[in-house]
Amino acid sequence: MRRLLSPRWVAAHVFVLAVCVTCVLLGFWQLSRLQERRLENRIFSARLEAEPLPLEEMLAGAGDDIDSLEYRRTVVTGTYLSDREVLIRSQVFDGQAGFDVVTPLALPSGRAVAVDRGWVPLEFDQVPVRAAAPPAGEVTVEGIVRISREGRGDERAGPIFTRVDLDQIGRYAGLDLGRVYVEVVGDPDPTALPVVNPLPDLTDEGPHLSYAIQWFAFAVVGAIGYGFLLRRAARRSGERDGETGDDLGAG
Repeated sequence: MRRLLSPRWVAAHVFVLAVCVTCVLLGFWQLSRLQERRLENRIFSARLEAEPLPLEEMLAGAGDDIDSLEYRRTVVTGTYLSDREVLIRSQVFDGQAGFDVVTPLALPSGRAVAVDRGWVPLEFDQVPVRAAAPPAGEVTVEGIVRISREGRGDERAGPIFTRVDLDQIGRYAGLDLGRVYVEVVGDPDPTALPVVNPLPDLTDEGPHLSYAIQWFAFAVVGAIGYGFLLRRAARRSGERDGETGDDLGAG
């Protein structure tokens, strides 16, 4: 048994304990992330259930707290600027790769807002997308508010971008597009281009629960496995001590 208290074994005890504690802490961290995700889903769901409001009115009310508008329903009236249209790559619908079509909308106030009108297949890689042209004249668009996403710095020339980065798209289009855009959502109809995006899935809680279970399992398996190892080492140590005692008695 004294061998299990040797410096080498003490270091092993400390290491295994540290690993198990770390796994437990990571498990609780994933559980906290799960709670955050659930709270976020409840907040976004409440925003989706609220009545749509004019975008400029919402922007004025939000002030600097633009993030509070994410997933809020909104309506906006203006005229599409098809000649300033861009595409967002790596978008998938029904297992098929394609683009999202983002078209600026000129507002009566003189401002402009980007509208993600939906998905088109890969073969429609030239803008403006003739097969998915927006209506001419003044239109009223209903959708949800989305926040600008930072894209890659090497694609500022456009017209194809990896994300709806309103700074980059605005530089390409020669427009100030602000910090939010409108995403048209609804029931996707594959026969009509562009195919509108479905409503966001706010029941998805992510992988946090499964990750937490895995971390806790690692801690339990590690503790049990190390316990068996200690038991085996103690038994061998006892056998050796017994053999030593027999040798001394025989002498």
